[in-house]
Amino acid sequence: MKAAVLRSVGSLQIETLMLDGPRAEEIRIRVMASGLCHSDYHFITGDLPMMMPALLGHEAAGVVEAIGEDVVGIAPGDFVVTCVSAYCGACRECQCGHNHRCEQRPGLALDRPSKSRLTDSDGNPVYQFANLGAFAEEMVVHHRAVVKISEAVPPAAAALLGCGVLTGIGSVLNAAKVPAGSTVAVIGCGGVGLNVIQGARIAGAERIIAIDLSTAKLDLARTFGATDTVVGGPEAVAQVLEMTSGGVDFAFEAIGLPQTMHDSCAMLRSGGTATLLGVASAGANLAIPVMMFAAKEIRVIGSKMGSSPFQILLPQLAQFYLRGELMLDELVSQCISLDEINEGYARVATGNVARNVIVF
Repeated sequence: MKAAVLRSVGSLQIETLMLDGPRAEEIRIRVMASGLCHSDYHFITGDLPMMMPALLGHEAAGVVEAIGEDVVGIAPGDFVVTCVSAYCGACRECQCGHNHRCEQRPGLALDRPSKSRLTDSDGNPVYQFANLGAFAEEMVVHHRAVVKISEAVPPAAAALLGCGVLTGIGSVLNAAKVPAGSTVAVIGCGGVGLNVIQGARIAGAERIIAIDLSTAKLDLARTFGATDTVVGGPEAVAQVLEMTSGGVDFAFEAIGLPQTMHDSCAMLRSGGTATLLGVASAGANLAIPVMMFAAKEIRVIGSKMGSSPFQILLPQLAQFYLRGELMLDELVSQCISLDEINEGYARVATGNVARNVIVF
């Protein structure tokens, strides 16, 4: 099968890989669409360490081709979406309803690439990132890393559900629990930030302030539900404080930079909550004045994969889309082929696209 492999920092190369399986509790998927998430780009650039050679990609939609023994709830022909939040179903976090924090995540151990289902033309193992590896024509994954959704959702739109949409909307509904009538600020209007914005709209927020350096992204943010826009920069916090007469109830940082994380806290009103969901570079630290906590009683929380059990939320989001309440098609900036993946990520690096999607 054709796949885009990371062998050294800087770019991916198209190769032919061998795919083994499925074995017990695994399924084999014919990939129909795969999103170019910015999280993978951190590994391509070397901002985050990665075992190589590796097959990246984790936002996928496709059709189940075959199943192994002991697979429950999934059958050949099912249309499924993948998610990095594979879960065991038995640990304390899973039993408490937080399977995105699973303590015994099923799949291949990070230190055992030799057990990978992937090998190159010389028979050498290729690391399967997040036990997925979606930049390929096929995948073999654990059955608890996917969820079945309606076939009425187009593959390019469905692929985005398992990461960017889940992360953004889940952070609003399940992490911060934004109530109707709230004021919300969103720093960063890329793929995740746009979903925070429409999550706030779905939650019934009264005012949604989008903040970004790109005026084009700010225009797009308005179509997703932003009521106000602010050009990012040193004056952004002061502008938000002035236009809200003291700050917002909820602020979301969807970039991953210490400065904008700090800004998300500084633009809160007393008792407000800042939710950090951007992926930061390895070793990045956040410094916040202690008095900001004591004097204003603010809260700062993190959110991983939308703080949501994906197997429950994603089918619901698919229904939101089919009812016209959730915008997915508008998130797809461009559909590309696998051969165009490096050009696609070059466009991601400009910051001017929401999501490029590989369509097979």
